[in-house]
Amino acid sequence: MRTLRPALLAATAATCALLLGLTACGGGSSPTDGQAHGHAPASSPESPTSPPASMPSTNGMDGMDGMDGMDGMDAPASANGLSADRDGYRLVSPDARLPSGAPATYRFSVTAPDGRPLTAFALDQTQRMHFYAVRSDLTGFQHVHPGMAKDGTWTARLAALAPGAWRFFASFTPDAGPGKGTDVVLSRTVTVPGAASSPVPLPAPKTSATVDGYTVTVKGDIMAGMSGMAHPLAVTVTRNGRPVTDLQPYLGTYAHLTAFHTGDLAFAHLHPTTAVNGDHGGPELAFHAELPTAGDWRLFLQFRTQNTLHTAALTLRAG
Repeated sequence: MRTLRPALLAATAATCALLLGLTACGGGSSPTDGQAHGHAPASSPESPTSPPASMPSTNGMDGMDGMDGMDGMDAPASANGLSADRDGYRLVSPDARLPSGAPATYRFSVTAPDGRPLTAFALDQTQRMHFYAVRSDLTGFQHVHPGMAKDGTWTARLAALAPGAWRFFASFTPDAGPGKGTDVVLSRTVTVPGAASSPVPLPAPKTSATVDGYTVTVKGDIMAGMSGMAHPLAVTVTRNGRPVTDLQPYLGTYAHLTAFHTGDLAFAHLHPTTAVNGDHGGPELAFHAELPTAGDWRLFLQFRTQNTLHTAALTLRAG
């Protein structure tokens, strides 16, 4: 995510209305930059897993960079990550299509308000760039940390992508220029050619999910549409009914939580508030949640134990 403050922050003068930052991004023996940090709902020893067999259709998303107000989104696209442009910053890439069935490479750059490639990025959750690949029906998810060349070109190395429509998000903080210190999230759509099945229905809202033998339970009532109004959200991690207390730091915290609004894929981050104390995280993790739009959100929680990254996915309804 930037686990999970990469992301759309509430609509204040300095931030986007939809970003919620989960500061779980880095630290310890996390995957190397450019490697996929996880598909959901699945995980493995610090390496990507194959996406689910079901493949979504394009849903008419191709080429729709800068979508405004889809599915009832009140915030403009520039404020929820659904645009390639924001405040003079632009996400640029020559890649509108990527192959399926094999690892892929996506190259992009960010141009500053002066039109030049931005090369000064501040560290955010131990990384200068958080990159997310999300499939249109939310069955595919990858979170990677690309590497940047001296000319400002970033290279994101992705695990195999299933055919269909995908949206790629770049979450970063400029360290120079008029937007210095401001979190920015930009995105573009990408088509993966091939036979795509019908979209997989979003799982119904549920307060818990299980991955790799771990059960993640979320507690808290989320009221949407209140800019700047954070609500407490508690996450508990158990295994075989017992509290888990050996969570390892991941990107500077114990868990990274990213959320995407169903239908339009609007992006949000949830901010963790639990202090890090070595490899002794859990069982309870606290977050501040700001979901500016009502409806169903798909949450991807990433956490690490015994040097293995786990990604749990569940649906949360914001009222």
